Amino acid sequence: MRTVKTASGATAVQIVYSSHRGSRDIEHLGSAHDGAGLELLKAAARQRLAAGQGELDLGLAVGAPGGPLPITASRMGHLHDALSRAYDVLGLGRAAGGDEVFRQLVLARIIEPTSKLDAARVLEEAGLAAPSYATINRRLPQYAKQAWRRKLSAACAAHARLGRASLVLYDVSTLYFETDTGDGFREPGFSKERRLDPQITIGLLTDQGGFPLMVSAFEGNKAMLPVIQAFMTAHQLPDVTVVADAGMVSEANQNQIEAAGLSFILGKRIPEVPYVVAQWHRDHPDEQVPDGQVFTQRWPAGPHGGHRDQVIYYQYRHDRARRTLRGIDEQVAKAEKAVAGQVPIKRNRFIQLSGDTCTVDRELEAKARTLAGIKGYITNLAACPDGTPITAEFVIGAYHRLFEIEKSFRMSKSDLQARPIYHRKRDSIEAHLTTVFAALAVGRWIEDRTGWSIRKFVRTARRYRTIEIQAGEHTITAADPLPADLSEALHRIHRHIDAH
Repeated sequence: MRTVKTASGATAVQIVYSSHRGSRDIEHLGSAHDGAGLELLKAAARQRLAAGQGELDLGLAVGAPGGPLPITASRMGHLHDALSRAYDVLGLGRAAGGDEVFRQLVLARIIEPTSKLDAARVLEEAGLAAPSYATINRRLPQYAKQAWRRKLSAACAAHARLGRASLVLYDVSTLYFETDTGDGFREPGFSKERRLDPQITIGLLTDQGGFPLMVSAFEGNKAMLPVIQAFMTAHQLPDVTVVADAGMVSEANQNQIEAAGLSFILGKRIPEVPYVVAQWHRDHPDEQVPDGQVFTQRWPAGPHGGHRDQVIYYQYRHDRARRTLRGIDEQVAKAEKAVAGQVPIKRNRFIQLSGDTCTVDRELEAKARTLAGIKGYITNLAACPDGTPITAEFVIGAYHRLFEIEKSFRMSKSDLQARPIYHRKRDSIEAHLTTVFAALAVGRWIEDRTGWSIRKFVRTARRYRTIEIQAGEHTITAADPLPADLSEALHRIHRHIDAH
């Protein structure tokens, strides 16, 4: 191997092959204009010369001249830079006062949800500086304070450009704990899963697109009203619209929401055939309800009690009816077999027991078939956020946006593993939820910018690392080539941001 100065001032690296007869062949590897490039060409020449040759192990620490160049650093550069970009765009860095420990915990929660103790391992695998476990524990009480979470919430509200006319949605979920007894904070309460374990209730406030604005934890058997009112006061909101499935808001909570003068859009249970639906069938005998038909039933408030007038919308969907009728057919068939003595009698809503006899409840079957495909929505809103009169389209559309809130809950419970089932102290639980809230905001921002799920983005971007290679006295930075789709996603993340 030799180096030769070229006419342009560069340094060429060549391999000279010679024989005992005096003939020579020269292989030109390339030219370099700086020291780092020259070291890389020399390393390539040494590897070319040593190709196919074994190395005699003499027990020396010195590497072979033709061996691979050492990698001195390796990091998930693209993933880290993208998540940090989202964290800073949302203003979380400023809200956290530049706290790097909190930033690292949030990024670790997104990369691989795990325990505080294992977060250092996640960060080290990503090539990032990891805080010690003792440092994390010292900072946790700060993250558990409501003032800290309010700053993060204010940053998210500012990013969402929350205003007095904004539609703000609220929903609740529950997180259970692996313990037998309550402690005043973790208490048994209402659960859609019918669990008896102590739990806490998590309230998530979002904009109409599902972007998180606030998360709060309160006792598993307590109402959520104070949390909503505190957010309204902090952001000077005249109203918050609670949008929830009927199964998650108890009658007591609904009464408290009404008494506080808040707006709501709730899914409504339909125990009996509504008058407007029955009237339509009387006026249109033997006719199929058109797909998308909406029945409107107004429910005026009484002169006393301070409640607002309500409107109930019943919407019919053909696909919903088809699925419901199929289930009714299956249950009725089982009921008929049980009544005929062909199968044992099991729990079936269409079996009517009277003394020692059982029959198929045809009246209930007829009612169920009439209600098939109909879903109810109840609201006390008189106008849309822009001041126009309330419409069925707005109410039903807002309720369907509940999917966005549920998507955020699903992300926090699965992708970010929000369930702190093994945490014991309230401060630890509150700090955990603060970290999850910030991670949820970053994740939703990434999803909005890229169109990818946060899980897909992390799984894809973490495979492409940025490495540093030591070549002589020079350090060379190298990176895996990016596929086109990931490159486009990263471009969307890093380009200038004008709006939410």
